[in-house]
Amino acid sequence: MNTTNNTVLITGGSAGIGFELANLFVEKGNQVIITGRDEQRLNAAVARLKNVTGIVSDITDPGQIDELVARINKDFPGLNIVINNAGKAHYYKVGDEVNVAEKAAEEMQTNYLAPIRLTEKLLPLLKKQKESAIVNVTSIVALAPGRRLATYAASKAALHSYTRTLRVTLGRTAENVKVFELMPPLVNTEFSKVIGGENGIPPRQVAEDLLNALAGNNYEIHVGDTAYVYQLSLSSPAEALQLMNAAE
Repeated sequence: MNTTNNTVLITGGSAGIGFELANLFVEKGNQVIITGRDEQRLNAAVARLKNVTGIVSDITDPGQIDELVARINKDFPGLNIVINNAGKAHYYKVGDEVNVAEKAAEEMQTNYLAPIRLTEKLLPLLKKQKESAIVNVTSIVALAPGRRLATYAASKAALHSYTRTLRVTLGRTAENVKVFELMPPLVNTEFSKVIGGENGIPPRQVAEDLLNALAGNNYEIHVGDTAYVYQLSLSSPAEALQLMNAAE
């Protein structure tokens, strides 16, 4: 797939992986739209980037998704890449925390249902383009959940499953729409600070791996150590689970 002269929408693009993706896509000569719930942080991100439009939008709100899609159709009819990057995570150990169901509901709404809703609303526009792509950002814990990220892992596993099915379906009905899954390991971002993100890889590495995968039409992108865990999850799921839960 061509990685230049695209129109790219990145949810959760004001920080972390989303910001680095926006930055790299701009460097490659693409028009970029980023969304975020925090207007102040979104405006600060836009000020640091070039050729980027910021749209305040809470993707967990169906009404705001409708407004976002209407804006995209009106102002960016050439949109051909959608990156579902916005995420929500609660860090706790199952059994020691209260209100687990509420936390799981927030994670499922942000990490799973919102990408599905946005993808469904934008598919008609994507299908009109000569070449387009949907990128869903999952996680290494979709393959082997960690004990302190149980419900977050479940939401990412759901998105992983949906992404694979969507790829098969569109491969039969809309071959111009490619479906990619970006699966990072621990990344050094504010989002992952609570789980030791300072020990993770730079978000720029994740962005570069995605651009390389788009150019090569490599649909499943296992960044860094995720590649090892992926192979281990196939050969020995029990070992992969033990690996992800080795430390307290």
